[in-house]
Amino acid sequence: MGNNTNLNSESLCHTKYFEIPNRMKTPLRIAGLLTACAFVIYGFSRGEAVVVLNKAVNICLECIGLG
Repeated sequence: MGNNTNLNSESLCHTKYFEIPNRMKTPLRIAGLLTACAFVIYGFSRGEAVVVLNKAVNICLECIGLG
């Protein structure tokens, strides 16, 4: 039986649906970096680093079997 698929040289996974202009990439990267830094600072101020560290220690001790 025939195969009715039309294969182009450019596959669908590499198709660009929209492209950000080069002049907009740097401000978007800076905005993303500042947002990430703000959330990290907010997490530290709430004490989330201690909670994450305690959970990591508990998981490691359970996997090794020392706890």
